[in-house]
Amino acid sequence: MPPIVHGFDWPDRFVIGTVGQPGSRTFFMQARAGSNIVSVSLEKDQSAALAERIEEVLDELMGEDGNPYSVPALTPEGLVDNDPLELPIEEQFRAGVMSLGWDPTTAQVVIEAFPIIEVDVDELDDVEVIEVEPEEAFIVRIPVGTARAFAKRTREIVGAGRPICPLCRLPMDSDDHICELPDGFR
Repeated sequence: MPPIVHGFDWPDRFVIGTVGQPGSRTFFMQARAGSNIVSVSLEKDQSAALAERIEEVLDELMGEDGNPYSVPALTPEGLVDNDPLELPIEEQFRAGVMSLGWDPTTAQVVIEAFPIIEVDVDELDDVEVIEVEPEEAFIVRIPVGTARAFAKRTREIVGAGRPICPLCRLPMDSDDHICELPDGFR
C-alpha cells in the first residue's frame, strides 16, 4: 500500500517548537496550510542537525556566482516567527529518518521525515535483507527566505534548553548541579 503523504508545497507556516519545560521538552516540527496542521515529533538533536544542514545548503547556494536563487544571508525581517506551536498539537508520528534536498526548478528547500519503523529482528534470517516501506511521510517544500527563518528559529529553540555545565559538559537540571569531573581533570 502506498504511504500516506502529508505534503506542504508552500505552507502558510513551518516551524519547530516545543511542549514542556527544559529537561523534559518534546520537540515538534509543524506545518500549516489553511486549517490543515500536521505535527511530527522529533529529537532535539534532529532539530539541531536539520537547522545546521539547512544553513549549510543555503550558504552553498548563496555562494554560487551571482546568487542565482536570491538566497538571503540573514533571516528576512518579515519572516521572523516567534509564536508558539499552533493548537491542536497532535503527533502524527515520531520522526526517524529525515532527508534534506534542494529543488532548483522551484528554488525550494525540501524536508522529508519518515516515522520510526520497528522490525522484529528475531524473525529475520541472518542473511535476509528486507526493505520496509514507511506507512507515512511528511514532506515540506519551502522557499529560501522561509528556510533561513526556520533554521534561525530552530537554533534559538534548541538553545533555550537547560544550560550546559562548563565542567562536565552535561545539561544542568538546577542551580544545585553536581557533576563529576572527567578522569585526569584537576
